[in-house]
Amino acid sequence: MKLYCATTNQGKLREFRLAAGLGFEIETLDLAGIAAPEETGQTFEENAIQKALYYAKFAPGPLFAEDSGLAVDALGGAPGIYSARYAGPTAHDEANNDLLLQNLAGKTDRRARYVCAIALVKDGEVQSTFRGEVEGEILIARRGAGGFGYDPLFFYPPFGLTLAEIPTKRTFTISHRRRALDQLFAYLGR
Repeated sequence: MKLYCATTNQGKLREFRLAAGLGFEIETLDLAGIAAPEETGQTFEENAIQKALYYAKFAPGPLFAEDSGLAVDALGGAPGIYSARYAGPTAHDEANNDLLLQNLAGKTDRRARYVCAIALVKDGEVQSTFRGEVEGEILIARRGAGGFGYDPLFFYPPFGLTLAEIPTKRTFTISHRRRALDQLFAYLGR
């Protein structure tokens, strides 16, 4: 079965392409020349739905879009839906990580989770949403050169490593995106 995916994030695309071995063909929607929708939702699910409904108009088949980010307990769930632009609208990973470390300075509770919400749209209607999470802790300094986003700070206790220290294929086996995708694929009967 072919599913269309709406994202320009290269790190997310790498993870979604790993799902091809799970019985689905995932094709990225060509977003060149399509303005991005405004994300006005208050939850990951609301933003995923907004994006999926918007981009589905340009897809010749079922499309999914996702919204994901980091939720840190000591920060009341921040950066949350603002994860990609935590340090400002044009922020990059390094600035977002710097601000996260600054805001966690002196805090002992460093529990956090990555959250991914996927919305599936077919024939212009939302079919369902799917949520995946992975629990971890935020370190006091970056470790590892892989991954993207907050991966150099996100320590995954079962592996004893940050997500930036784990090869992408292994990270995908436990990632929040994989967990949401597994629910999507189960919903579609695979």
